[in-house]
Amino acid sequence: MSPTQSLAIPVTVASARRRAILLVLAASASFVVSAALVKSLGPGIPLPQVILFRNFFALPLLLVMVVQAGGFHLLRTRLPWRHAERTMWGMCGMVGAFHGFVHLPLATATALGFTMPLFLTALSVLLLGEKVGWRRWSAVVVGFAGVLIMVRPGFGEAALPVFSVGLVLFGALGWAMAMMSIRRMGEAGEPGVSIVFWFALSSAVLAGLATIPVWVTPTPREWLHLAGIGCVSAVAQLLMTAAYRRGETTLLAPFEYSGLIWTMFAGILIWSEWPDAFELAGFGVLVGAGLYIWRREVVRAAEARGK
Repeated sequence: MSPTQSLAIPVTVASARRRAILLVLAASASFVVSAALVKSLGPGIPLPQVILFRNFFALPLLLVMVVQAGGFHLLRTRLPWRHAERTMWGMCGMVGAFHGFVHLPLATATALGFTMPLFLTALSVLLLGEKVGWRRWSAVVVGFAGVLIMVRPGFGEAALPVFSVGLVLFGALGWAMAMMSIRRMGEAGEPGVSIVFWFALSSAVLAGLATIPVWVTPTPREWLHLAGIGCVSAVAQLLMTAAYRRGETTLLAPFEYSGLIWTMFAGILIWSEWPDAFELAGFGVLVGAGLYIWRREVVRAAEARGK
Protein backbone atom coordinates (compact mmCIF):
# COMPACT_ATOMS: atom_id res chain seq x y z
CA MET A 1 0.00 0.00 0.00
CA SER A 2 1.41 3.41 -1.01
CA PRO A 3 1.74 6.28 1.53
CA THR A 4 -1.00 8.14 -0.35
CA GLN A 5 -3.37 5.18 -0.01
CA SER A 6 -2.60 4.72 3.69
CA LEU A 7 -3.35 8.39 4.36
CA ALA A 8 -6.61 8.20 2.40
CA ILE A 9 -8.15 5.61 4.72
CA PRO A 10 -8.30 7.72 7.94
CA VAL A 11 -9.26 10.81 5.92
CA THR A 12 -12.17 8.90 4.38
CA VAL A 13 -13.30 7.63 7.80
CA ALA A 14 -13.06 11.13 9.31
CA SER A 15 -15.02 12.60 6.40
CA ALA A 16 -17.75 9.93 6.77
CA ARG A 17 -17.99 10.72 10.48
CA ARG A 18 -18.29 14.45 9.80
CA ARG A 19 -21.08 13.80 7.29
CA ALA A 20 -22.82 11.52 9.82
CA ILE A 21 -22.69 14.22 12.50
CA LEU A 22 -24.10 16.81 10.08
CA LEU A 23 -26.89 14.38 9.17
CA VAL A 24 -27.80 13.89 12.85
CA LEU A 25 -27.85 17.66 13.39
CA ALA A 26 -30.07 18.08 10.30
CA ALA A 27 -32.36 15.26 11.47
CA SER A 28 -32.70 16.81 14.93
CA ALA A 29 -33.53 20.18 13.35
CA SER A 30 -36.11 18.48 11.12
CA PHE A 31 -37.80 16.85 14.10
CA VAL A 32 -38.01 20.32 15.66
CA VAL A 33 -39.75 21.67 12.54
CA SER A 34 -42.28 18.83 12.87
CA ALA A 35 -42.77 19.62 16.58
CA ALA A 36 -43.28 23.31 15.79
CA LEU A 37 -45.91 22.42 13.17
CA VAL A 38 -47.74 20.26 15.75
CA LYS A 39 -47.67 23.16 18.22
CA SER A 40 -48.91 25.57 15.54
CA LEU A 41 -51.97 23.38 14.95
CA GLY A 42 -52.86 23.72 18.62
CA PRO A 43 -55.71 21.78 20.27
CA GLY A 44 -58.14 22.54 17.42
CA ILE A 45 -57.20 19.36 15.53
CA PRO A 46 -57.74 16.19 17.65
CA LEU A 47 -54.59 14.30 18.58
CA PRO A 48 -55.59 11.05 16.77
CA GLN A 49 -56.02 13.09 13.58
CA VAL A 50 -52.53 14.58 13.91
CA ILE A 51 -51.05 11.10 14.42
CA LEU A 52 -53.02 9.76 11.45
CA PHE A 53 -51.64 12.32 9.01
CA ARG A 54 -48.17 12.32 10.55
CA ASN A 55 -47.93 8.68 9.43
CA PHE A 56 -50.12 8.83 6.29
CA PHE A 57 -48.11 11.60 4.63
CA ALA A 58 -44.85 9.89 5.64
CA LEU A 59 -45.71 6.61 3.88
CA PRO A 60 -44.73 7.64 0.31
CA LEU A 61 -41.24 8.67 1.45
CA LEU A 62 -40.90 5.49 3.49
CA LEU A 63 -41.82 3.46 0.40
CA VAL A 64 -38.90 5.15 -1.38
CA MET A 65 -36.68 4.09 1.51
CA VAL A 66 -37.89 0.47 1.17
CA VAL A 67 -37.07 0.43 -2.55
CA GLN A 68 -33.62 1.94 -1.95
CA ALA A 69 -32.92 -0.62 0.77
CA GLY A 70 -33.54 -3.56 -1.57
CA GLY A 71 -37.21 -3.94 -2.43
CA PHE A 72 -40.63 -4.87 -1.07
CA HIS A 73 -39.56 -8.40 -0.12
CA LEU A 74 -37.97 -6.75 2.95
CA LEU A 75 -41.48 -6.07 4.26
CA ARG A 76 -42.23 -9.76 4.75
CA THR A 77 -42.16 -10.38 8.47
CA ARG A 78 -42.03 -13.39 10.76
CA LEU A 79 -42.66 -11.22 13.82
CA PRO A 80 -46.17 -9.75 13.56
CA TRP A 81 -46.70 -9.69 17.34
CA ARG A 82 -43.41 -7.89 17.87
CA HIS A 83 -44.54 -5.28 15.35
CA ALA A 84 -47.85 -4.97 17.21
CA GLU A 85 -45.98 -4.44 20.49
CA ARG A 86 -43.71 -1.84 18.90
CA THR A 87 -46.75 -0.05 17.42
CA MET A 88 -48.59 0.04 20.75
CA TRP A 89 -45.66 1.60 22.60
CA GLY A 90 -44.77 3.88 19.70
CA MET A 91 -48.33 5.22 19.67
CA CYS A 92 -48.03 5.95 23.40
CA GLY A 93 -44.82 7.82 22.63
CA MET A 94 -46.47 9.94 19.92
CA VAL A 95 -49.49 10.76 22.09
CA GLY A 96 -47.24 11.95 24.92
CA ALA A 97 -44.89 13.93 22.68
CA PHE A 98 -47.59 15.63 20.59
CA HIS A 99 -49.64 16.52 23.67
CA GLY A 100 -46.53 18.06 25.22
CA PHE A 101 -45.73 20.13 22.14
CA VAL A 102 -49.21 21.67 22.25
CA HIS A 103 -49.65 22.19 26.00
CA LEU A 104 -46.08 22.85 27.25
CA PRO A 105 -43.26 25.14 26.14
CA LEU A 106 -41.61 23.49 23.13
CA ALA A 107 -38.16 23.18 24.72
CA THR A 108 -39.61 21.81 27.97
CA ALA A 109 -41.61 19.14 26.14
CA THR A 110 -38.47 18.20 24.18
CA ALA A 111 -36.35 18.03 27.34
CA LEU A 112 -38.90 15.80 29.08
CA GLY A 113 -38.71 13.50 26.06
CA PHE A 114 -35.01 13.07 26.78
CA THR A 115 -35.95 11.02 29.86
CA MET A 116 -36.25 8.12 27.42
CA PRO A 117 -32.62 6.94 28.02
CA LEU A 118 -33.29 7.02 31.77
CA PHE A 119 -36.34 4.79 31.39
CA LEU A 120 -34.40 2.57 28.97
CA THR A 121 -31.61 2.06 31.50
CA ALA A 122 -34.06 1.05 34.24
CA LEU A 123 -36.11 -1.19 31.93
CA SER A 124 -33.02 -2.97 30.64
CA VAL A 125 -32.53 -4.27 34.18
CA LEU A 126 -36.15 -5.21 34.78
CA LEU A 127 -36.95 -6.76 31.38
CA LEU A 128 -33.63 -7.78 29.85
CA GLY A 129 -31.71 -8.72 32.97
CA GLU A 130 -28.82 -6.40 32.13
CA LYS A 131 -26.44 -5.35 34.88
CA VAL A 132 -26.39 -1.64 35.68
CA GLY A 133 -23.82 -0.33 38.13
CA TRP A 134 -24.28 2.33 40.79
CA ARG A 135 -22.92 5.06 38.49
CA ARG A 136 -25.65 4.65 35.89
CA TRP A 137 -28.34 4.22 38.58
CA SER A 138 -27.10 7.49 40.11
CA ALA A 139 -27.37 9.16 36.70
CA VAL A 140 -30.96 7.94 36.38
CA VAL A 141 -31.85 9.40 39.80
CA VAL A 142 -30.09 12.69 38.97
CA GLY A 143 -31.87 12.85 35.61
CA PHE A 144 -35.29 12.55 37.22
CA ALA A 145 -34.23 15.17 39.76
CA GLY A 146 -33.74 17.43 36.73
CA VAL A 147 -37.35 16.72 35.79
CA LEU A 148 -38.49 17.81 39.28
CA ILE A 149 -36.49 21.02 38.91
CA MET A 150 -38.30 21.77 35.65
CA VAL A 151 -41.73 20.82 37.00
CA ARG A 152 -41.08 22.66 40.34
CA PRO A 153 -44.03 21.14 42.25
CA GLY A 154 -45.35 23.31 45.05
CA PHE A 155 -44.50 26.59 43.32
CA GLY A 156 -48.13 27.47 42.58
CA GLU A 157 -48.71 29.13 39.22
CA ALA A 158 -45.01 28.72 38.31
CA ALA A 159 -45.37 24.92 38.39
CA LEU A 160 -45.91 23.10 35.10
CA PRO A 161 -49.27 21.31 34.59
CA VAL A 162 -48.91 17.91 36.23
CA PHE A 163 -51.19 16.09 33.77
CA SER A 164 -49.28 17.30 30.71
CA VAL A 165 -45.89 16.54 32.29
CA GLY A 166 -47.10 13.08 33.32
CA LEU A 167 -48.40 12.34 29.82
CA VAL A 168 -45.10 13.41 28.23
CA LEU A 169 -43.17 11.23 30.70
CA PHE A 170 -45.49 8.32 29.91
CA GLY A 171 -44.74 8.95 26.24
CA ALA A 172 -41.01 8.80 26.97
CA LEU A 173 -41.59 5.49 28.75
CA GLY A 174 -43.48 4.35 25.62
CA TRP A 175 -40.55 5.30 23.39
CA ALA A 176 -38.19 3.36 25.70
CA MET A 177 -40.41 0.27 25.47
CA ALA A 178 -40.60 0.75 21.69
CA MET A 179 -36.79 0.89 21.54
CA MET A 180 -36.59 -2.39 23.43
CA SER A 181 -39.05 -3.95 20.95
CA ILE A 182 -36.92 -2.66 18.07
CA ARG A 183 -33.81 -4.12 19.69
CA ARG A 184 -35.46 -7.52 20.03
CA MET A 185 -36.62 -7.45 16.40
CA GLY A 186 -33.17 -6.37 15.24
CA GLU A 187 -31.57 -9.25 17.14
CA ALA A 188 -34.07 -11.59 15.43
CA GLY A 189 -32.95 -10.35 12.00
CA GLU A 190 -35.85 -8.03 11.12
CA PRO A 191 -34.76 -5.34 8.60
CA GLY A 192 -34.85 -1.75 9.81
CA VAL A 193 -37.00 -0.61 6.88
CA SER A 194 -39.58 -3.25 7.77
CA ILE A 195 -39.76 -2.01 11.36
CA VAL A 196 -40.17 1.63 10.30
CA PHE A 197 -42.69 0.99 7.51
CA TRP A 198 -45.01 -1.33 9.43
CA PHE A 199 -45.03 1.06 12.38
CA ALA A 200 -46.07 3.97 10.14
CA LEU A 201 -48.77 1.94 8.38
CA SER A 202 -50.26 0.33 11.47
CA SER A 203 -50.16 3.63 13.40
CA ALA A 204 -52.00 5.34 10.54
CA VAL A 205 -54.71 2.64 10.59
CA LEU A 206 -55.18 2.76 14.38
CA ALA A 207 -55.17 6.55 14.49
CA GLY A 208 -57.62 6.61 11.57
CA LEU A 209 -60.07 4.46 13.52
CA ALA A 210 -59.67 6.68 16.59
CA THR A 211 -60.24 9.76 14.43
CA ILE A 212 -63.71 8.71 13.20
CA PRO A 213 -65.71 9.90 16.25
CA VAL A 214 -63.70 13.12 16.72
CA TRP A 215 -63.02 14.16 13.11
CA VAL A 216 -62.57 17.88 12.48
CA THR A 217 -62.32 19.02 8.87
CA PRO A 218 -59.03 20.93 8.58
CA THR A 219 -58.75 24.34 6.97
CA PRO A 220 -56.37 24.70 3.97
CA ARG A 221 -53.70 26.03 6.33
CA GLU A 222 -54.19 23.08 8.70
CA TRP A 223 -53.94 20.63 5.77
CA LEU A 224 -50.57 22.17 4.90
CA HIS A 225 -49.43 21.77 8.51
CA LEU A 226 -50.58 18.13 8.65
CA ALA A 227 -48.83 17.32 5.37
CA GLY A 228 -45.72 19.11 6.61
CA ILE A 229 -45.66 17.11 9.84
CA GLY A 230 -45.74 13.82 7.93
CA CYS A 231 -43.23 14.79 5.23
CA VAL A 232 -40.76 16.48 7.57
CA SER A 233 -40.93 13.56 10.04
CA ALA A 234 -40.19 11.11 7.22
CA VAL A 235 -37.26 13.23 6.01
CA ALA A 236 -35.94 13.37 9.58
CA GLN A 237 -36.14 9.57 9.82
CA LEU A 238 -34.31 9.18 6.51
CA LEU A 239 -31.59 11.61 7.62
CA MET A 240 -31.17 9.82 10.95
CA THR A 241 -31.03 6.42 9.24
CA ALA A 242 -28.41 7.70 6.79
CA ALA A 243 -26.39 9.13 9.69
CA TYR A 244 -26.29 5.89 11.65
CA ARG A 245 -25.26 4.00 8.52
CA ARG A 246 -22.19 6.24 8.24
CA GLY A 247 -21.14 6.64 11.86
CA GLU A 248 -21.03 4.73 15.13
CA THR A 249 -23.86 5.06 17.64
CA THR A 250 -21.36 6.00 20.35
CA LEU A 251 -20.17 8.94 18.22
CA LEU A 252 -23.57 10.23 17.08
CA ALA A 253 -25.92 9.80 20.07
CA PRO A 254 -24.82 12.98 21.94
CA PHE A 255 -25.56 15.15 18.91
CA GLU A 256 -29.26 14.25 19.14
CA TYR A 257 -29.38 16.58 22.16
CA SER A 258 -28.94 19.47 19.71
CA GLY A 259 -32.72 19.20 19.30
CA LEU A 260 -33.09 20.91 22.68
CA ILE A 261 -31.16 23.93 21.40
CA TRP A 262 -33.25 24.10 18.21
CA THR A 263 -36.54 23.86 20.15
CA MET A 264 -35.40 26.52 22.59
CA PHE A 265 -34.71 28.94 19.74
CA ALA A 266 -37.97 28.04 17.99
CA GLY A 267 -39.97 28.55 21.19
CA ILE A 268 -38.35 31.93 21.82
CA LEU A 269 -38.62 33.22 18.24
CA ILE A 270 -42.16 32.02 17.46
CA TRP A 271 -44.00 31.85 20.80
CA SER A 272 -41.79 34.00 23.07
CA GLU A 273 -41.28 30.98 25.35
CA TRP A 274 -38.26 32.17 27.30
CA PRO A 275 -36.99 29.39 29.62
CA ASP A 276 -36.72 30.50 33.24
CA ALA A 277 -33.97 29.57 35.69
CA PHE A 278 -35.78 26.40 36.83
CA GLU A 279 -36.17 25.15 33.26
CA LEU A 280 -32.58 25.94 32.28
CA ALA A 281 -31.26 24.20 35.40
CA GLY A 282 -33.49 21.19 34.75
CA PHE A 283 -32.38 21.04 31.11
CA GLY A 284 -28.74 21.01 32.19
CA VAL A 285 -29.21 18.31 34.83
CA LEU A 286 -31.29 16.08 32.54
CA VAL A 287 -28.98 16.38 29.54
CA GLY A 288 -25.93 15.88 31.76
CA ALA A 289 -27.42 12.67 33.16
CA GLY A 290 -28.26 11.42 29.68
CA LEU A 291 -24.74 12.14 28.41
CA TYR A 292 -23.25 10.39 31.43
CA ILE A 293 -25.32 7.27 30.76
CA TRP A 294 -24.18 7.42 27.12
CA ARG A 295 -20.55 7.73 28.28
CA ARG A 296 -20.87 4.72 30.57
CA GLU A 297 -22.28 2.70 27.65
CA VAL A 298 -19.20 3.63 25.60
CA VAL A 299 -16.89 2.58 28.42
CA ARG A 300 -18.73 -0.73 28.93
CA ALA A 301 -18.61 -1.48 25.21
CA ALA A 302 -14.87 -0.78 25.13
CA GLU A 303 -14.30 -3.01 28.17
CA ALA A 304 -16.33 -5.82 26.55
CA ARG A 305 -14.24 -5.60 23.36
CA GLY A 306 -11.04 -5.69 25.42
CA LYS A 307 -11.93 -8.98 27.10
